[in-house]
Amino acid sequence: MNIEFTFDFLPVILELEKKGLVTRTFRRLDPERQQAVITAILEEAGETGPQDMNIKRVAERAGVSTGSLYQYFNNRENLLSFTAELATRSTVQLFEYYRHYMSEAPLSETLPMYISEGVNWTEEQNGFARFFAAAAYHGDPQYGDTVVRPIAEVMRAMVNDMLRSALERGEVRGDIDLDAVTRIIHTLSISIGDGLIFPGLKNYYQLVDGEMTVERIYSALIDLVMHGISKERVD
Repeated sequence: MNIEFTFDFLPVILELEKKGLVTRTFRRLDPERQQAVITAILEEAGETGPQDMNIKRVAERAGVSTGSLYQYFNNRENLLSFTAELATRSTVQLFEYYRHYMSEAPLSETLPMYISEGVNWTEEQNGFARFFAAAAYHGDPQYGDTVVRPIAEVMRAMVNDMLRSALERGEVRGDIDLDAVTRIIHTLSISIGDGLIFPGLKNYYQLVDGEMTVERIYSALIDLVMHGISKERVD
């Protein structure tokens, strides 16, 4: 899906500066250096978990000194909270931006696209994706409500939009429980997407291998979903 989305970091950085999470020194860095620092934090936190993040390794990844990081954020807690909030907001805005486009085509086309675009996003934002997965699967209370829930809610809203549009176009039966079906497809899509992405889940779910391709998985998912909710059910 070739749709350009640009997130303006500066207003959020200014807001988080007022909250005391980041210093004016960081705001004055050039955008490339800011992005390098944010990416380094997310990658390190995604690999080790938020509580075990190593500041020295963050500095090495970002190409800055440890002292510079403390000039930017004052302490370790601010450093992680700032980056998590910034990345969460940009991700939510990105998904909100895509919601309209994902509702325009038939459900049988958009559902696999929805999952595949999620996989693409994970590959592009690998550090934050690992951070998000750690918070989601480990049940980290600090980030459950501030990181996991906002992103999960906009994902579920996107699925709901896709289903609602399919209803309006007459693609699915009018008697389906829209909210319940939304939650089921939301959960299925997360399971399939994460099963394609994360090594540990790849071994557990065993979705794809040499003979079982991603295309076959998507095709079977569409058959399963549409068999249950489409107007023309196959007996």
